[in-house]
Amino acid sequence: MPNGPAVGPHAGAAAAAAVANAIKASGAIVRMEPDEFERLLHRAENPLLVCATGGLFRTNFQYLFGYKGMVFFTKASQPLSVPPETEIVRAEKIWIPN
Repeated sequence: MPNGPAVGPHAGAAAAAAVANAIKASGAIVRMEPDEFERLLHRAENPLLVCATGGLFRTNFQYLFGYKGMVFFTKASQPLSVPPETEIVRAEKIWIPN
């Protein structure tokens, strides 16, 4: 009897189903270039912005916020300009399904 996780022909299908369920749970996420994201953020009234840093070799800045029922995401090499009325939530990590 093997020790460890079960590996077989259905393991790939189970992983794909898990990713599909994560996408369904998170809803539609719109990826944008940082400059477009920044423009949209400045149009929102009192935005709630989730921020995290990531990267292995270079630090990147990740941002997520909701606007008019959609969720927008961007990743930038430098911190973005944020309107003064923005409420900021610092997250340890932002994970976006591929």
